[in-house]
Amino acid sequence: MTASEENRRQVLYWRLLARLFDPEEQPTLESSSVAIVEDLGLPSILLDPSVSVDNVVQRFPQLEAEIDGLMTTADDDRSGEVRRAALASKLLLNVFATGNGAVSADQLSRWQADAGWFERALGCEPGALRNRAAAAGAGGPSMRSGTPTGEGGTGHGFGVDLGPALAAIEGDLVKRMRLREVLADPRLAAKLTPSMSLIEQLLRDKDNLDGVALKNAKLLIRRYVDEVAEALKTQVAQASAGTVDRSIPPKRVFRNLDIDRTIWKNLPNWNPEDERLYVDRLFYKQTAKRVTPAKLIVVVDQSGSMVDSMVNCTILASIFAGLPKVDVHLIAYDTRALDLTAWVHDPFEVLLRTNLGGGNNGPVAMEMARPKITDPRNTVMVWISDFYEFGASEPLYAGIEAVYRSGVKFIPVGSVNSSGTESVDPWFRKKFKDLGTPVISGHIRKLVTELKNFVA
Repeated sequence: MTASEENRRQVLYWRLLARLFDPEEQPTLESSSVAIVEDLGLPSILLDPSVSVDNVVQRFPQLEAEIDGLMTTADDDRSGEVRRAALASKLLLNVFATGNGAVSADQLSRWQADAGWFERALGCEPGALRNRAAAAGAGGPSMRSGTPTGEGGTGHGFGVDLGPALAAIEGDLVKRMRLREVLADPRLAAKLTPSMSLIEQLLRDKDNLDGVALKNAKLLIRRYVDEVAEALKTQVAQASAGTVDRSIPPKRVFRNLDIDRTIWKNLPNWNPEDERLYVDRLFYKQTAKRVTPAKLIVVVDQSGSMVDSMVNCTILASIFAGLPKVDVHLIAYDTRALDLTAWVHDPFEVLLRTNLGGGNNGPVAMEMARPKITDPRNTVMVWISDFYEFGASEPLYAGIEAVYRSGVKFIPVGSVNSSGTESVDPWFRKKFKDLGTPVISGHIRKLVTELKNFVA
């Protein structure tokens, strides 16, 4: 890159920073940027933050290919950096300069579309970074413009860092909406795109809604639940099928004959003179699967910090409840415990019955869960929480230790999302590690595999 090109690129980025921190135009930077963009053969509307990326691409369709994977280039070729800077500035300004004040349904919808273009520039599917559980976290790696995605990132790992930031911006926009007014108008409600931030707000405010507003809120929650369920079903189907029950001797039939092992074990019987292998023992594969129902007890912290986990966990529990030979129980708790087993097959109904927020009282949940354990060695208990108990840490741990010692497979999970982020009380983390049941990563795929291995 020549000094002139470097200077032009810097002008575009200085203009971007100026507009991000102050919506007022800086005449010198604006005029210089217009000259640079026009010299590049790009439309000057790229510099107008009031114009959506959808609008730009509709008017100049040739730019779509340039935006896809725009920020994934990792080579040393600096040619085209000024042009890339102009396009990147458009995406960054539209996504990160959200202003203040009330937000309309149209504004939220436009921001979500612009964020989708930004995610495409990072090499991800639209929505993957903001809503990993429903997109990137569920389907595994995908490909866009030759760049592996799905775990949320580009070759540089930008996606991993920007995912929480995008989700936070979206959450702020949702909070700034007059959501009840929007929901009361079917035309405006139809413009809303379900996201974790929106679902959280709907769940928190559902008791204050009625009539048309409540109906539209339920439709949005149902749409989101169905989308996440479809993604998680694929993940459950792709997970390991688990190990066979080796306590049951193999059935001695031809279809179970282990040819390779039989040959290997009988090699000492090889006769080099007649070049024959004399087999005096046959070996068979063990294929027996679990025949008694596996009991799965899922306990979820429904306090305010665990909304993502509550949504994903209820959906995951419903999927396992639909598998043969699996007896699923679901308990949610904050300062009180609520047995949601009766609705475990319908995560939508479960979410409508939860009351997000409040404190933590794990011992109350354990008191409700323990009577459900009838066959410890055929039971798995998944406990999803940040384990910040504020005074009840030792009683809860004592209950968990007793359950574990009885033979129950206990799985502590810091959270249930696809980013793998988790915040767990250090005291509990150490205790679980010493007990031999370390807190698994909050990545939902790990939990799916753990459960599939147990119930298969």
